[in-house]
Amino acid sequence: MRTTSLFAALAVTKAALAKGPFLQQLNSTQWIFGNHLWNLTQGSTYATNLQYQGSDAVGKAYGHYIGYDGESNLQFTSASIVSNTSDYIDVAFSASLGDLHWVIYPELAGAYQYFVNKALPDLSILRTLWRLDPDRFTHGYNTNKNDKLPDFSLYANATKIQDETFLFPDGSYVTKYDFANYVRERDFVGVYGDKTGSWYIHPTYEYQPGNHLSQTLTVHRESKTGDAVQLNVVQDTSHFRVGNKTPQPVGKIWGPWLWYLNDGSLSDARRQAAHERKTFPYAFLKDTAYHSRGSIRGKLTLSDGRPAAGAAVFLGDTDTSTRPLVQGSGYYYTAFADASGAFSIPNVRSGSYGLIAASNGGAIGDVYTNFTSSPITITAGKTSHLNNLTWAVPTNRQKIFQIGAFDKKATGFTNSGQHVHGLTEKGPANLTFTVGKNTDADWYYASSKLGSWDVVFNASAPNSTARALLSVSLAGYSQSAGLTIYLNGNKTLGSISKDTLTSDPALYRSGTISGEWRFLQYDIPAEDLKQGSNVLSFTTDRYTLWRGVLWDSIILEWVL
Repeated sequence: MRTTSLFAALAVTKAALAKGPFLQQLNSTQWIFGNHLWNLTQGSTYATNLQYQGSDAVGKAYGHYIGYDGESNLQFTSASIVSNTSDYIDVAFSASLGDLHWVIYPELAGAYQYFVNKALPDLSILRTLWRLDPDRFTHGYNTNKNDKLPDFSLYANATKIQDETFLFPDGSYVTKYDFANYVRERDFVGVYGDKTGSWYIHPTYEYQPGNHLSQTLTVHRESKTGDAVQLNVVQDTSHFRVGNKTPQPVGKIWGPWLWYLNDGSLSDARRQAAHERKTFPYAFLKDTAYHSRGSIRGKLTLSDGRPAAGAAVFLGDTDTSTRPLVQGSGYYYTAFADASGAFSIPNVRSGSYGLIAASNGGAIGDVYTNFTSSPITITAGKTSHLNNLTWAVPTNRQKIFQIGAFDKKATGFTNSGQHVHGLTEKGPANLTFTVGKNTDADWYYASSKLGSWDVVFNASAPNSTARALLSVSLAGYSQSAGLTIYLNGNKTLGSISKDTLTSDPALYRSGTISGEWRFLQYDIPAEDLKQGSNVLSFTTDRYTLWRGVLWDSIILEWVL
């Protein structure tokens, strides 16, 4: 618990009576700031004593801080009001690596925040966060999950089995990844109770790295102290993917976003989030590059004539060879094409980008190629019209069977859904899937246990020169599980193991939808397929608890 000096306590009392936004220095390493609705005491690292609704909302918890890659937390050496208008003040807390800004309005419960880089190293994680009074903040919320945080008392008799993952006496698992979700699908994130709510609202996710499949943590219970943890991870090229550190340009801005306080009402937070999205980009940020924006429009058509309906469109780095999931030095935008293949992205920062499009299932769920185009130039005040873009897809193919749609996710398979730890153990060791009889729902999201998953299908070569092509799309892979692919019991087509793939942590961090996408193909001579019934076996021959293969799609085709 942090103590407050008599002088600081008097300053807090005085601040509670103040009307306008303010910053007051208490000593060389301590400041108090806020408005008449709330105020906060900032130390060199932690901000504590959050006065709101007449009491301290931090209590014995750690409070607010910012850091990168583990527990490398920033230390502030000075604070100043960098902008003072009749509407707001912009308070900057300065550290050697960058400046954290709080934009405070007179009648707003909360503040806008943004961070400006000065000297950050190459990194994978950057986050601000609150650790708040657990008795006051009892529940967590993100777009996909709204639930009570586990009671802290339960951790006393729990067994820690891995990174912030615990087995409770009743046999259930709890992990800090339970509330993880896809960043670009969020409306807002927060912790709340019957009296108070603390929320992070992002009007845009342009400063977040990665594409549609980028996911990270949001809220959880701190296992050592019981603090209610409200995370604001604004840079993540590590969790749920093959990790990568990226350089950060000097002057890069993460934010602004709104940290918002209320009485715990979800509906009020939702209304505020809608308001923030309407007012983006924010006028208070005095940065020319931030306000230099254009837009982009285009239409994607497959080379076989079909519209690229529902395609996932990613506007990222000009180097399109860099995996979209770990692009993280610039600003990034996503959209989905409509039924005609048309897409648009407004409010894009001026500059050069690379465009990547991929199937998101649905009408083009059989497409496993990606569309790329680079560079794409965005000019301030203008719309970049890409007109008709042709997406090359193979046309000399005849499908034998397909399990799952290509969307780089395990959607449609049994047990795929929210983050839940240990579900790999609920999948079968052995499974028989008969083409024409079974459906995608009969396949499980992951293979982990020792055993064989057999696909029974009929094949008949369309001509004497045809060969078959097996395409295996994985939504993720966690080592050290191993899997071998056999045809008709004796023909080895290939293997999936730590020797051929780099591990991502999605499966053992409670991921049931996606981690890092991998795509494998195997040629099969026509003579290796029998006329009539054949069996394609995916045999798990190396077992590691909670590790294995996370499935996306399997397709077998004749190449004509």
